[in-house]
Amino acid sequence: MPVRRFTPEGMLRPTPYEHVAVGTGTRHVHVSGQIARSADGSPLAPGDLAGQVAHALRNTATGLAGAGASFDDVLRLTFYVTDWAPEKIGAFMAGVEQVAEEIGLAVPLPPSSLIGVDHLFEPDVLVEVEATAILD
Repeated sequence: MPVRRFTPEGMLRPTPYEHVAVGTGTRHVHVSGQIARSADGSPLAPGDLAGQVAHALRNTATGLAGAGASFDDVLRLTFYVTDWAPEKIGAFMAGVEQVAEEIGLAVPLPPSSLIGVDHLFEPDVLVEVEATAILD
């Protein structure tokens, strides 16, 4: 496997993600920011952060699969969430947990960043997910 994830001793624990990923492959896969939209562009889970996280991760899984990758190959995830507040972590993690088994996303997650932003692509978009993976 081209990716090894871990949290070295002395780093913050517990976290819902590993702090470090080491990739040993040669092909990089970058999945652009995915949102809660169907293939025809229809909004999914309007106003529902958990639902939008789940759908955005499903779309990320589709992008990875198109490149011959899976979440096992992911080095890093970046989440952008509108109007972030610490109270939203429960809904955010509920969205991850709702879809993790279905799409093969292990928890703890790969090294991840959650970045609060004022707004995204369109006013109804609450979350966007980017993924970076590496393949042999």
